[in-house]
Amino acid sequence: MSDIETPLIAARFRGFLPVVVDVETGGFNHQTDALLEIAAVTLRMSDDGEISRADTVRYHVTPFEGANIEPAALQVNGIDPHHPLRPAIAERDALQRVFRDVRAALRATECRRAILVGHNAQFDLNFLNEAVARTRIKRNPFHPFSIFDTATLAGVALGQTVLSRAAAAAGLPWDADAAHSAAYDAELTADLFCIIVNRFRPFYEAVLPG
Repeated sequence: MSDIETPLIAARFRGFLPVVVDVETGGFNHQTDALLEIAAVTLRMSDDGEISRADTVRYHVTPFEGANIEPAALQVNGIDPHHPLRPAIAERDALQRVFRDVRAALRATECRRAILVGHNAQFDLNFLNEAVARTRIKRNPFHPFSIFDTATLAGVALGQTVLSRAAAAAGLPWDADAAHSAAYDAELTADLFCIIVNRFRPFYEAVLPG
């Protein structure tokens, strides 16, 4: 990921850097079901305080040994975990690559920790935390329990909680064929988050000191 040039985003979120994460999985149970795909999107802030999408990384993930995979989940996300041409890498490798780029973004923005942004973000955070524990990774740059949930934010700001409907209400295009790809969902969620944050900017600036 390229460097994010301004540290203004650190002041906006109290030293936390929002990073949008989407995971595609083999089911709903983070303790037993496979992590199949992960995407992460960093954000940047312009000199005039507008937040926007920066860079995206995405990895196909090899299911961990003994992982459960529900056929119904694969029907939704369209993933064939055992396809010979699927460029999947080990779970630990995928997480370390994501975390390396997130830590670089933290240094560039002078933020002390990343905070996960997601649509129904607790789902993504649960799978992320479980994979970290399973692979025994010691340096996780994400806050262990705090999140920004765009389903909640969109419900407040736009009156919609379903991602496709929230995107439409925000004026964003929706591609049903691309949906349930980790990269597509993460980038759409990032754009939605940025629109909401930017709309609330006047309220934020009104309470700044001085």
